[in-house]
Amino acid sequence: MPSGAYQAPRQSEKKSALLGILALIFAAVSSVVTPIVVGVAGYEIGRRIPSGLDTTDPDFLSVLSPARDQVLWAEISFWTGTILGIAAIVVGIIAIRRNQGRGAGIAALVVAALGPVIFWIVLLFAISTGTAAGFLPTT
Repeated sequence: MPSGAYQAPRQSEKKSALLGILALIFAAVSSVVTPIVVGVAGYEIGRRIPSGLDTTDPDFLSVLSPARDQVLWAEISFWTGTILGIAAIVVGIIAIRRNQGRGAGIAALVVAALGPVIFWIVLLFAISTGTAAGFLPTT
């Protein structure tokens, strides 16, 4: 049996990459699925609100009442994306630290960090597009 510096390195067990993959799934849902939901809701919000907004009105948020269902969906997707993004960051850090899917954990951190930027760009673009499409009264 060799001893000292000439000893062969020990073969470590291959750890499961489940944590890294789980973090990447959380990050993907928070950065892809929730922006899709808010994009659809944001378009409808923009389409339903009046084109002339008076920001001096003390009851400014009442302008959103024609689109209250869509505002609710946008808020649900915001909070779902927030919770899943934080979970992706935490689980990704644990996966990196434990070396259980380190690459997927790093990817999850990057995707989860970009998630809020993607969310807000999609929301602003969708509301702008919906507002440009105009209010179409339903019969």
